[in-house]
Amino acid sequence: MKTRPMGMQARRRTGNIAYHLFMAVLCLTMIYPFVWSLFSSFKGREQLYTDSPLNILPEPPTLENYDRLFEVLPFERFVINSVILSVAIPLCMIAVASFTAYALTRLQFKGRNLLFLAFVATMMIPSHVTLIPNYKTIVDLNLYNTYTALFLTNVFTASNAFNIFFFRQFFLSIPKDLESAAIIDGCSRLGVFLRIILPNSKPAIATTAILSFRSVWNAFLMPMLIINDYDKLTLTVGLKYLKEWEPNWAVLLAGASLSIVPIVIVFLAFQKYFMNSNMNAGFGGT
Repeated sequence: MKTRPMGMQARRRTGNIAYHLFMAVLCLTMIYPFVWSLFSSFKGREQLYTDSPLNILPEPPTLENYDRLFEVLPFERFVINSVILSVAIPLCMIAVASFTAYALTRLQFKGRNLLFLAFVATMMIPSHVTLIPNYKTIVDLNLYNTYTALFLTNVFTASNAFNIFFFRQFFLSIPKDLESAAIIDGCSRLGVFLRIILPNSKPAIATTAILSFRSVWNAFLMPMLIINDYDKLTLTVGLKYLKEWEPNWAVLLAGASLSIVPIVIVFLAFQKYFMNSNMNAGFGGT
């Protein structure tokens, strides 16, 4: 007895099921280490070292690791320092990048394209190449062990060049008719930027905010080289010292889990605009 060949709809359904199963397994493989780390931060030391890696549930859950985390080092101070820097520096980066991108997009001046190419060229240079010159400049300016040095190395170096490029490309998608209408109504160039361009650039601002926050929050090399005062250390550098002072891996996992929370909060706060890459403000009423 001959079997009927599988229909097109049935083959498509089978392919979709296989695809979603594969993606589910892939997602589980990627997420499992983070879930295991989070739950392991609530485990006791004995269970962490003797239990199977497949058993992620703490038995019983304990907050001793988090208590120990704040006893070994002034961890609360590290968190406050990182939060302040991770909010203030991205705000400055967004302000500088958006103003620069607007000038490169809308203002007509000699050498504009050459200047833009220079910004893009800095993105091709590895950050480690400029590490020693930047460090020497900071020392010569007597900015060692200050937050001002961290501001300068983030806002006015190649780390902000991508933000300028990103804003420029987004501003090009905004119709010039909106600006022309505002200028006819008597709006200044600064008013156009603040009232027309920025409100229509929420997706770009949200994307830049998330990426800049993540970059500053996870920064390790430059803060470690510049800052040597315990009261000024950031969270990532504090985790390095924690590893030297505390041999218990459960406490280290507690510190690592704590460092992930702010990034998740920022992404959840801006995901609406991060996902919405289409420019719709001013047209759809949003």
